[in-house]
Amino acid sequence: MVDIAFGPEPGKRPDPASASEVYLDMVRRKRMYGGILLVLFLALLASGWMLADQRNAGGFWNGLPQTPDFPAEVLSEAWANRANLPGLLWSYIPSLIETLNIAAVATLIGALMAAGLSLLATRGLARWPRLIPVFRRTMDALRAVPEIVIALVLIFVIGGGPVPAVIAIALHTGGALGKLFSEVAENADLKPVEGLSSVGATWGQKMWLGVIPQVAPNWVSYALLRLEINVRASAILGFVGEGGIGHDLKLAMQWGQGRYDEVVAIFLLLFLAIVAIDRVSDSYRHRLVKGTL
Repeated sequence: MVDIAFGPEPGKRPDPASASEVYLDMVRRKRMYGGILLVLFLALLASGWMLADQRNAGGFWNGLPQTPDFPAEVLSEAWANRANLPGLLWSYIPSLIETLNIAAVATLIGALMAAGLSLLATRGLARWPRLIPVFRRTMDALRAVPEIVIALVLIFVIGGGPVPAVIAIALHTGGALGKLFSEVAENADLKPVEGLSSVGATWGQKMWLGVIPQVAPNWVSYALLRLEINVRASAILGFVGEGGIGHDLKLAMQWGQGRYDEVVAIFLLLFLAIVAIDRVSDSYRHRLVKGTL
């Protein structure tokens, strides 16, 4: 009988003990390389931190002990005026609704954009395979630019308000969700698409009837997760004049002492809204993925 444990060629067989030594040597080299990379990473992190601290006008280490002072001042004033909090919470509900509307509309527009781009950029499903790199780079560009940068540009073009915020968040959402949607579509079963092709279905019909029913649960799950992120983004964009509860928070903080109770009320209202959205969307995402909806 021919021993083929190490190949059918004749000759001396390797010693299993030496094979174990080779494996241990490989493990030691991997650990050594990993240690070197870790040291380099820590050195770069430390040098970057030192450079940032040197360029910081106030000095990070000098100001670090004073970090709790401002939150303590805000909370102490809000506690002294705690009787006003229920009324303040109620008064800022319209601004919160505007923020939620911005996030919801932007998420819907971005998700529709992402659905189209992802199908056009998915191998095996694309309408124009040669243009796949173009659509992929388009999604890369959309998610590479932060929402606040897009919003600042749009302010100079169309002025302030909720419209620039919706456009900025929708464009970034289209790029971010497009990447996720494309990865889900790549794992779709192509047998329904092939069956529809055999009866002469168009590309749109194949996507609508053969692909979207498979990927819809995961797509909706990702869109709900993105909705949570966009609520936070729409609140942040309020600081640059895009409306919503973020704009009210900016005004309250600019006034400083005397309106810190409004700051706490806005933070509390925004926190409660995000927690509620997180719990509801998490429940729906779980049911969608498990197929129990």
